[in-house]
Amino acid sequence: MLGMSRALISVSDKSGLVEFARALSGLGVELVSTGGTARALSEAGLAVTGIAEVTGFPEMLDGRVKTLHPRVHGGILARRHRPDDMAAIAAHDITPIDLVVVNLYPFAAAAANPATTVDDLIEEIDIGGPSLVRAAAKNFRDVLVVVDPGDYAAVVEALGSAGGPSVAFRFELARKAFAHTGAYDAMIATTLGGLRVHDEAVARPEPGEIVVPSAFGLVAPRRSELRYGENPHQKAAWYAWTGMGGLGEAEVLQGKALSFTNLLDLDAAARIVLEFPEPAASVIKHTNPCGVATGTTPAEAYLRAREADPLSAFGGIVGLNRPIDEETARAITSTFIEAVVAPGVDDAARAVLGAKTNLRVVVMDLAALASRAGDLEVRSVLGSLLVQARDRVVEALDPWPSDAVRVVTERQPTADEWQALRFAWRVGAHVKSNTVIFTSADRTLAIGAGQMSRVDAVKVAVMKAQGSLAGSVAASDAFFPFRDGLDEVARAGARAVVQPGGSVRDAEVIAAANEHGLAMVFTGRRHFRH
Repeated sequence: MLGMSRALISVSDKSGLVEFARALSGLGVELVSTGGTARALSEAGLAVTGIAEVTGFPEMLDGRVKTLHPRVHGGILARRHRPDDMAAIAAHDITPIDLVVVNLYPFAAAAANPATTVDDLIEEIDIGGPSLVRAAAKNFRDVLVVVDPGDYAAVVEALGSAGGPSVAFRFELARKAFAHTGAYDAMIATTLGGLRVHDEAVARPEPGEIVVPSAFGLVAPRRSELRYGENPHQKAAWYAWTGMGGLGEAEVLQGKALSFTNLLDLDAAARIVLEFPEPAASVIKHTNPCGVATGTTPAEAYLRAREADPLSAFGGIVGLNRPIDEETARAITSTFIEAVVAPGVDDAARAVLGAKTNLRVVVMDLAALASRAGDLEVRSVLGSLLVQARDRVVEALDPWPSDAVRVVTERQPTADEWQALRFAWRVGAHVKSNTVIFTSADRTLAIGAGQMSRVDAVKVAVMKAQGSLAGSVAASDAFFPFRDGLDEVARAGARAVVQPGGSVRDAEVIAAANEHGLAMVFTGRRHFRH
């Protein structure tokens, strides 16, 4: 170990702390610490120098002021190769600090808890911690900075090596440190930007209230580089931040490296099955479903979804809202599938899936996502960002008929049609606009996706149908602007239709439905997906 005599340790996340500190102590490093960290180390039997002994001042203001002192920051920022820097700190009897181990107050956890008051939230804003991290990262050639307990083992190994930590190792820790403080500040800016301010009061949003923040921060570490983007000439990477769930925290169990388009399709596959409490499966091609179904088992749901359009399903992406069992694994591997996402995979299924070495198998906590409301989503356009709340088909959470929908035609839907209409509505919300889809009560029959007119969407769906659509139901993601689209739906064989309503020609469309003897339901809620 070279040039390592004093470490400053102050962490909120104390996982692995004692073992790491003991290893440092064994290497002859003096441990300087603060507050709860110092107590944890002392209780473990380690010799600790309190920060007050270094600064000559007690910790003040309920711990708000501990490390903001020249004896601390001078010891971190002094450039060891500069004689004037070293003379300056020597003149003031400042000992160099060679290692800074800091992770910040748990602001994100406090922000995620709706019971946290604004005052308590403010107290979780770390002041000294980011200053320490930034100072050490700035002086990375002379000072090691560690913000992630996952790096403790590598740091100990580097310190014990003959040449000590390399410049590349030090710089990588510094980059990680700036990303850590950047993400922290972004979280604070976004959270405070979403608080409600009126008169002299500042309050958190009401439960279920969605607030678009006045500032939106986004810093995420790179999870991996991708071979390329949508096309081979486009450079791409995958970034993910912790605490948000979804694909960013998913576990890839096997298969080839995930591609840019794989990730887009896995996202689309998961979104659809999140709408269903019963076993459900989706098969995705280019972010659109070629088949969606429910069943009594995940295997049954998958087979129904695949057979809705078996030609398109070849090479598709599969989403399931139940863990994959052996039966489902055998069904998936019986044809060519690129990737599958599910909340789990049992041991017997792993053995079956493992035989397809290129098949990407991704495990993601779908239940946590399904229970969260008000998540904000981000998309980029040229030179700026768009932010919106995640679209959820909340009007279909409960069985139909319900207060969420109204029948506008002379004929009422039958019990079976009500079930099919609700199924169609939940799926149609996740098909690219303009879309019209045809379904039964438990599976898609034909999908017309991403067309420029609703009439064309119907025609594409009819062309894609694997059989007769007589007796089916149809869903349109937005209103029919003219009766021509509705006429095409009736001609295809549907007996009931669900749509948002809201066109200036609703009366004309309703009259057309009555002419055809269709039942039609208005939801009052549009679900465009671009």
